[in-house]
Amino acid sequence: MRIARFVHQDEPKYGVVEGDVPQIEDGTWDTSGLSLAVLDQDPFFAPAQSTGERLKFDDVRLLSPILPRSKVIGVGRNFADHAAELGNEVPVSPLTFFKPNTAVIGPGDPIRLPSISEYVSYEAELAVIIGRVAKGVKAENAFDYVLGYTGGNDVTMRDIQKSDKQWSRAKGFDTSCPLGPWIETELDVDDLSIRSWVDGELKQDGNTADFIFDIPTLIEHLSETITLLPGDVILTGTPAGVGQIVSGNRVDIAIEGLGVLTNMVMDA
Repeated sequence: MRIARFVHQDEPKYGVVEGDVPQIEDGTWDTSGLSLAVLDQDPFFAPAQSTGERLKFDDVRLLSPILPRSKVIGVGRNFADHAAELGNEVPVSPLTFFKPNTAVIGPGDPIRLPSISEYVSYEAELAVIIGRVAKGVKAENAFDYVLGYTGGNDVTMRDIQKSDKQWSRAKGFDTSCPLGPWIETELDVDDLSIRSWVDGELKQDGNTADFIFDIPTLIEHLSETITLLPGDVILTGTPAGVGQIVSGNRVDIAIEGLGVLTNMVMDA
């Protein structure tokens, strides 16, 4: 099931996306064949029913499909080629960091470049949405705690990341965590393409098969010491090909089966 969060006639709503996911070329896709079956309430924390109303996908404004009540956890250097392109060693255990929920924006929302940085970068990532309280979870049971998946962009002030020596400001600034376009609750994540484009030019072309640490390993590692709550988001790492974005750019991120997450880049 594909769950979207959106605004229609100035009212936030939830709906189930219906129709085949279109082919994606140059970061663009034709969504005219998609529709939304409107739900009567937030389906993540209470049973939801269809209202019977259906809307055209292109007639609504998408929001981030989830607004984490608690936290976003990022995973750094989870692709060997990305670690190498930045001159880093492959970590021997998952390298993790936090983004605040104030960093989260949705499809179509602008990424705003902080004035303190001279080099901001995109990072296309598969995002995992936690569905129930998880503590001390073993890898073999990890998927029992997953609600679904969406696309993410771990936007990073690369110069601040280097100068601060830790990543809170560099990766946690407002608008640094675009998510969307929807949550897919049924997805085989072992072999998914992860691609990004800037102004229609392909920049990243990776695959989840190349994760250093797979999703069950990440959930086990994190839940050893951190309680994961429903709605928490795990960004699973980015493949090689990251680079600078500047005001006026358009960033498109496509995770196979999850559509396209598009955001314009603007000055602060």
